[in-house]
Amino acid sequence: MSSFKRKEEEPLSVFLVGKGYGSQDSAKLISTRILSDYRDWVVFENIVEASTVQASPFVLKYMHDFRYAFKEDDFVYFLFSRTRGVADSRNFTFVSRLCESDSHYFSYTELQLSCGPNNAYNKVRAAHVASPGEELAGHMTATGRYGTVRPSDKVLFAVFKTDEDQGSSALCMYPLKAINQRLVQIIGACYTNEGKMDGKKAVSPPYSHTAHAFCVVLNGENLVTSYKCGADFLTSPLASTQEFALTADAVYERKGKGVLTAVAVSVENEHTVAFLGTSSGEVCKVHLSSTPKVYHRGPGDGSGHAVNKNLFFDTSRAHLYIATDKRISKVPVQACQQKTDCQSCMAQEDPYCGWCVLEGSCTRKAECGRAEEGNGWLWSPKQECVKIESFEPPNLSCRKTQKVKIRVPALPSIRDSDRLHCKFGSFLCDAWMDGSQITCNLPDQVQIPPTPDKQDFVAVLVKIVVNDTVEVAAEDFKFYNCSAAMRKVENAPCLSCVTSDWGCQWNTQDHTCSDSDNSVGGAHIIKHEQGMRCPRFENQDPNIIPVGFKTPIQFEGVNLDVYKGRDFKMGTELMKHTEEPVTPEGGSLFSFQGYEFSYNKAQTVDVLFHVKDVGSDKKIDSTLNVTLYNCSVGREDCSLCKNADPQYQCVWCARTTSCVYSELCQGNDRQDCPNPKITDILPRYGPLKGGISVTIRGSNLGIKKEDIKSITVSGVPCTHQQDRYSVSTSVVCEIGPVNPLEPKDGVVEVEVEGGKRGTSIVHFTYRDPYPMVVEPERGPKAGGTVITIRGKDLHTATKGDLNITVGGVACAVETFGSEITCKTGEYKSVKVPSDPQTVTVKYGKNATMEVPRAFQFWENPKVESHYPHRQLHMKAIMRVSVSAEDWSGVPSPAEFHQEFLSKNDTVLQFLSPSVNKTYENQSFRTFIFLDNAQSELKPFNYHPDPIFNELTKNVITETSIISVTGRGFAKAMTAKEALAFVGDVPCQVTTLQDDRLFLDPPSTQPKSRSKRQKRDTSSDPLDLTIQFGKGEWVVGSVRYERKYEAPLPIIIPAVIFPMLLIIAVSVYCYRRKSQQAEREYEKVKHQLENLEESVRDRCKKEFTDLMIEMEDHTSDLSEGRIPFLDYKTYTDRVFFLPSKDGANDVMITGKLDIPEARRAIVTQALNQFSNLLNSKTFLINFIRTLEGRPDFNARAKVYFASLLTVALHGKLEYYTDIMRTLLLELMEQYVHSKNPKLMLRRSETVVERMLCNWMSICLYQFLKDSAGEPLYRLFKAIKHQVEKGPVDAVVKKAKYTLNDTGLLGDDVEYCVLTLQVLVHGEGPDVTPVKVLNCDTISQVKEKIIEQVYRNLSYSQRPKVESVTLEWRPGSTGQILSDLDLTSQKEGRWKRMNTLAHYNVRDNATLVLSKLLHPPHSYDQNQDNHEERNALLEDDKVFHLVRPADELDEIKSKRGSMKDKSMTKAITEIYLTRLLSVKGTLQQFVDNFFRSVLCSGAVVPPAVKYFFDFLDEQALKHDNVDDETIHIWKTNSLPLRFWVNILKNPHFIFDVHVTEVVDASLSVIAQTFMDACTKTEHKLSRDSPSNKLLYAKEISTYKKMVDDYYKGIRQMVSVSDQDMNTHLAEVSRSHTDKLNTQVALHQLYQYASKYYDGIITSLDEDPAAQSKQLTLRLQQIAAALENKVTDL
Repeated sequence: MSSFKRKEEEPLSVFLVGKGYGSQDSAKLISTRILSDYRDWVVFENIVEASTVQASPFVLKYMHDFRYAFKEDDFVYFLFSRTRGVADSRNFTFVSRLCESDSHYFSYTELQLSCGPNNAYNKVRAAHVASPGEELAGHMTATGRYGTVRPSDKVLFAVFKTDEDQGSSALCMYPLKAINQRLVQIIGACYTNEGKMDGKKAVSPPYSHTAHAFCVVLNGENLVTSYKCGADFLTSPLASTQEFALTADAVYERKGKGVLTAVAVSVENEHTVAFLGTSSGEVCKVHLSSTPKVYHRGPGDGSGHAVNKNLFFDTSRAHLYIATDKRISKVPVQACQQKTDCQSCMAQEDPYCGWCVLEGSCTRKAECGRAEEGNGWLWSPKQECVKIESFEPPNLSCRKTQKVKIRVPALPSIRDSDRLHCKFGSFLCDAWMDGSQITCNLPDQVQIPPTPDKQDFVAVLVKIVVNDTVEVAAEDFKFYNCSAAMRKVENAPCLSCVTSDWGCQWNTQDHTCSDSDNSVGGAHIIKHEQGMRCPRFENQDPNIIPVGFKTPIQFEGVNLDVYKGRDFKMGTELMKHTEEPVTPEGGSLFSFQGYEFSYNKAQTVDVLFHVKDVGSDKKIDSTLNVTLYNCSVGREDCSLCKNADPQYQCVWCARTTSCVYSELCQGNDRQDCPNPKITDILPRYGPLKGGISVTIRGSNLGIKKEDIKSITVSGVPCTHQQDRYSVSTSVVCEIGPVNPLEPKDGVVEVEVEGGKRGTSIVHFTYRDPYPMVVEPERGPKAGGTVITIRGKDLHTATKGDLNITVGGVACAVETFGSEITCKTGEYKSVKVPSDPQTVTVKYGKNATMEVPRAFQFWENPKVESHYPHRQLHMKAIMRVSVSAEDWSGVPSPAEFHQEFLSKNDTVLQFLSPSVNKTYENQSFRTFIFLDNAQSELKPFNYHPDPIFNELTKNVITETSIISVTGRGFAKAMTAKEALAFVGDVPCQVTTLQDDRLFLDPPSTQPKSRSKRQKRDTSSDPLDLTIQFGKGEWVVGSVRYERKYEAPLPIIIPAVIFPMLLIIAVSVYCYRRKSQQAEREYEKVKHQLENLEESVRDRCKKEFTDLMIEMEDHTSDLSEGRIPFLDYKTYTDRVFFLPSKDGANDVMITGKLDIPEARRAIVTQALNQFSNLLNSKTFLINFIRTLEGRPDFNARAKVYFASLLTVALHGKLEYYTDIMRTLLLELMEQYVHSKNPKLMLRRSETVVERMLCNWMSICLYQFLKDSAGEPLYRLFKAIKHQVEKGPVDAVVKKAKYTLNDTGLLGDDVEYCVLTLQVLVHGEGPDVTPVKVLNCDTISQVKEKIIEQVYRNLSYSQRPKVESVTLEWRPGSTGQILSDLDLTSQKEGRWKRMNTLAHYNVRDNATLVLSKLLHPPHSYDQNQDNHEERNALLEDDKVFHLVRPADELDEIKSKRGSMKDKSMTKAITEIYLTRLLSVKGTLQQFVDNFFRSVLCSGAVVPPAVKYFFDFLDEQALKHDNVDDETIHIWKTNSLPLRFWVNILKNPHFIFDVHVTEVVDASLSVIAQTFMDACTKTEHKLSRDSPSNKLLYAKEISTYKKMVDDYYKGIRQMVSVSDQDMNTHLAEVSRSHTDKLNTQVALHQLYQYASKYYDGIITSLDEDPAAQSKQLTLRLQQIAAALENKVTDL
């Protein structure tokens, strides 16, 4: 912002702009723009046209990037980076200056700024001009680099980054005084010294490369001062050379975690704080001092977006405005008040903050009322709080009370008006201050807390309190207890007393420990630190005693004069209830008979003995301590026993076969050790070349390692590894190699000292492992992939012997067994994907096995995008790790992990980890780990959990919705993810906004109060629970409106009297003929009103249904595997299931009725017939002959073509050639004699069906890999949607369907039940199954079977007719069936039984049992088998609705018929359901269409090959246009294949397609067909509903088809060779699974039927004659038909 003045005119307000980017700015570097309309100028117009700085050549050449502009002392400055305009693209930073009054920019001069060593940080990103403050100014002056810097001077603070490393940036400082001085030097050098300083070139023209002298000015000594703002005759513009750039050290450097992008500087109490924004969305606070320090990091606006270059303070400088691309946030510059104690306030090290001592709060200095008083405000970075330095006395007996003086050095001044107190726990007393010392009264003895156990003092917190509430300082004061001090040393009360820290003394007479008292004396008093005077027992002998043997102990007594004549007794904790007398031995010696100890928990244990005075039962100090040892523990065999320390005198006793103390084994029971015993060897298998270690375990394997004399394994010497020897129990040796021709199996033998040998029972086997297969075959170069190695005998040697490498990269072994897994290391080579690497498995030192070309290292996976970008703290949606940073500069140890939920090659899905609320104000970095490859999710933000307001309306009526208010709802949650419950019943979240959500409550009152409280609470309020992810909130209680029910005595008169009155009026009206017309009019009017009301109610209900059902059902689909059919079943169903025999067709069953005696002859003849079919001449004649016969109808052609496909499957290249030949003939016919567009429309010829089969074969793999999944999901979604509502089992109509003819046109009342199903004979587990109470029993069985056996495909599940369903409401069970004696009858109609008929309730338990002899049948489209039997009865059967055209005779009266027709529901009302179902399924339909019609993905080669064939042929015919080609392609692929698969999912999946599901699939298939046509369908009100349903989407689908065809045309062609290779692979993989022989036999039936015609055709064909095809056919006929011929 500046001003511009022309001659005598008033100055104008203008902007000086650096590098504008408007349409007229291409040549302007600096421009002056007016801020208001003035004369001919309009606002923001450039008003300075002529300028030496505005020159077009540099605009793009120098790549200016202006970052900051400011005005100071009549100068305007611009800060920017640019290149030097030559080949070097490196950026340099410049600050340019010109006079504010220089309207022609004559004073424009550029100075290069250098930041960091060698200008490491070369590109400026943002800047700020501010005063440095006293502390920073002093530091800058002290460095000597900046000259003298005063606190009031201006300093340019700028952040820079590097060109080369995007992760490095820094902050540099330039005093404005230094910038101006250097600019004056540059200008002076140009005007006075030809642009040189110190003999070096210092000035250059910034935007020209003139060769002549640049700075040539005559007599220029005074020009610098005379013309500060330049002149038109002076050289301009000027720029410094690189050598004379103004340099500065990097004050703060940032490596990684986002570069610095913004800076703002403020001074607080003469301390300077820099606010630095980053590209990762953080704002760092840096205290700029002699040692700059980041004291706080925090998120900018919380979005994770980069902070823009402009940071602004508000007018009070108390807040900072932070701008990103998305928003502007206002944040406080400090958060002092959040800290509530001095320590946390100091821990911030925030220059803004300090502890206001006498107010007890963390504040800015200006906010502390007594900050100017000494120590009244303690500055946070100094890290000093007011502390209690010492107490006088330092501690006190708990039995005494007195004053205590407390020294507090940093205590602030206390005024007379201040109230000063000391607080000891709960005891409060007045305090007096004397300098830095405070005097307080200590509490009385009764107010001191009791001494804790195992302590001899109690610490009481002493607080210095000012004005009753402000705690100034606190420290623990110790009250000691000498009575407790005597208990600290076990068995030595005197010594414990006099050695305590409290100066206690011991009284030997009364055996007490008391406070030091100089007034008490005598020999019986032992003072502090006189422990040697304590009476005591010591110096026991022996020091070790055995278990189980009573050993006497002698010891010495010291200072026992006071106990002269007394008796003593001894005991120990190990023998708690037994104390034995002590016997005097004369003098100071005593003895004790000892105990026969029993102890087996360890080999040795220390036993402490106490000694008591028998008379007083008081302990006398005892240091008697012996070691108790047990020879048996840990010495289970002879060798271990003999290895024991000799001082224990352990021997091996033969009688007890155990290691015991020598005195416990008498006579000849002692013996030498037996032979070694080997119990196990590990491993039991080793490689033939040896080189692995074998561990031999057992007993008596020697006492020392030198005892092992020899080891053999399977007869092969094994080298003893002495360093791994364990006494007696374990020997390790390294096996040698064996000759592969010698025996490789044998025992292990060990010889020890003395010639004793031990032989193993188990054998060791030499064998070589053979690794064969490695899975997976590839992984990221970062490593971390766990590979599995499979093969033969891999469980050889041990895990420790294995060393695995993948192409030289180490692979750490994780599991070892019949399979081996290991985790790959990092692949260091540059080439990725790598060449296939050899996996090397090394067993021990010598055996190396390899799996060549087994594994490839690929590029590390990259996360391209993710959704959503934000989550709630409680929301929970390879490995995901969320790390919190506490913004103190050190990462917090808080990490939250979550495994992936599902994955494929391109998509990972995971639940975001729940985050602890204690980290709510911290920022999180989120990473995905895929093996060792790590990717950070940016942005991915956590938001605080939502807050809910109190419900304003808590009464639910029939038409009400629930509105919940609050905030933070929509930040990280969608309506689809949110869940709500009224009581225990879920209700739909219809609308979700950030501050409001709407719910549709259940239509009927739930039975339980909440999800957790499952009890009948019909009269209680219901909990309204909202669930977001893992977080649940009970937001209030609701209740249902109670309907008033009139009592029966009121109802009866209210009904009867009006009825009598109506009858009377009717009789009266009948007699009044004159009122006939009016009566009829009223009657019709009444009926019309009823009809109108009925329509209104139905529309309202259906609209509600529509809104409820418009939800995403993706989550309802099973995540289990897709039940694809195998190739044979797939081809059988596609080729032969539509035949007249269906599933019983011989091609599906594979059964031929051929006598055993003729099978060999028939097989040989069929093979000859196969060879004959492989003759193109024969096959073409064969097909032409058949197609020429009138009785060879369309069905026969289809069947014949399918047989031919199976017969020739082994040579699909030949099959394709035949198909091409026949297609060319067919094309000629249609192009010249018929309408070309009709070609391939129907299967009127053999070749058209051959094409259909060819497509089916070639697209099978594409179905499995790509299109199958969305098709299966579509089928499951339709099935789910259909079965959610009622389905009439008789008329096959449903409430939810896409087909208007299959729409259930009546309003059927129903409710959802959850049944607990127990399967008889399959364990006690029950399966919850959702059904409808209006379902027939067969429908219930179907749903139960589908849920119980959901992990099995349809063909493996039991069928409906093979199971029974039993309900056990009480002690007896009831078999449920569709029709039985309880079925309801309405005239001649019988209603099928439903769950409602049997009164089965929610959560009822049903038992499903399998019949031992179920009836066998296969009918693809028969839904309910029990119904079929019922229909044989005389009664007519119906389920939900009766057929409209068959009304009962009792209702056929004229009046009744008229009423029926008047009140009959209008079926079209229910068409809204079509839209509901369509909207629900739209995503699945779109996904399927995209998977089929996406040329950007993998297109099957057969499609490209055949489409190219059609394009080539079309070019040869003039009358084939683009529309015709489009129709040909449609007829050959979408119509011939995709529509067939879409309408018949059971062709590719092992599923059952019901009639109601089939009806909806037909609508989608018709839509698919319409999308593939070029014809524009004109829609009207009379168009079929099915056409109207997808009218909006058809245009989109048509474009998808066009783009698909265009995309395929642009793809690289598939050559004949490539296609043949692909076909050959299909033949090789699948031919042996097909019924080829059966197909040949069936084909021959056609040859036999048309034998004469075929023979005639062959005889007339010269090519056939030359190949003797007639003769070959006759020979085959003779063999197959068992004819005797003259051949």
